[in-house]
Amino acid sequence: MKKAKRYIIPILIFLFLIILGWFATYQFSQKRSNKIDIVAAENFWGNLASQIGGNKVNTFSVITNPNVDPHEYESNVSDSIAITKAALLIVNGEGYDEWAIKDYQASNNKSTIYLNIQNILNLSSGQNPHLWYNPIYVNTVVNVITNDLIHIAPKDKTYFQKNLAKLKLNLLKYQNVMNYIKLHYGGVKIASTESIFDYPGSYMGLDIISPNSFMNSVSEGVDPPTSSLLTFQNEINSREIKLLIYNTQTVTPLTANLKNLAMKNNIPIVGISETMTPPNNTFQNWMYQEFNNVLKSLQNG
Repeated sequence: MKKAKRYIIPILIFLFLIILGWFATYQFSQKRSNKIDIVAAENFWGNLASQIGGNKVNTFSVITNPNVDPHEYESNVSDSIAITKAALLIVNGEGYDEWAIKDYQASNNKSTIYLNIQNILNLSSGQNPHLWYNPIYVNTVVNVITNDLIHIAPKDKTYFQKNLAKLKLNLLKYQNVMNYIKLHYGGVKIASTESIFDYPGSYMGLDIISPNSFMNSVSEGVDPPTSSLLTFQNEINSREIKLLIYNTQTVTPLTANLKNLAMKNNIPIVGISETMTPPNNTFQNWMYQEFNNVLKSLQNG
């Protein structure tokens, strides 16, 4: 009997800890369930949404690996389930993430707010899909995301608006660099291995002279015309360009050879990616690092 009494207190303590742990887990799950579930096909849109939503949202970005080509990605079961349960779904559109759009259409979830960037920008199909590299588009999109979150949680309107104001100030960090390049280097001839730089190049007034047929072919994953490759090589060998933009996520033997050719001709090379690098970066810091590298290369070229 005395032995039995000796174990009663430890057993009671053990049971108390189990109940306490269960209660804490329950409380945590309840708090999570009160948050807005945001799913973004790509981490650059997801990061912007997360900064606006703050501690009121749970954000899941499907594509986060900078070694993955978003054009060729195929969703898995967990991706599809997340999309089905999303309160706010953000896709890029323009053929960039058809897998996410198909999953959304298959889910038939009428309660999901579906934010297709292509649609809100009123862009026709067939446009350059790298919409996040256009700072004007980014400023429009963050406003729409904020309005969607306010629609879902009106009581948090002021919170979302404060976060938006803070984000816009932070976005100026890289947009000011772009404006500086436009002011001091507008008209400078550059080249790009892929069409990813079309939007920022146009915004900054840089003259991208690499053949469109080459850049678009690489973007679409097909072999470019031989004539376009020869033109590109001549532009490098003649040092007609002052900078080569190199898409680090659509590397082919042809683009690698052009990169090596630029190195031999002492032409500065700036690598840019289609998803945030590193994945835990913020959108504005990622953009700043890339455009600051462009500026340094133009200054030293």
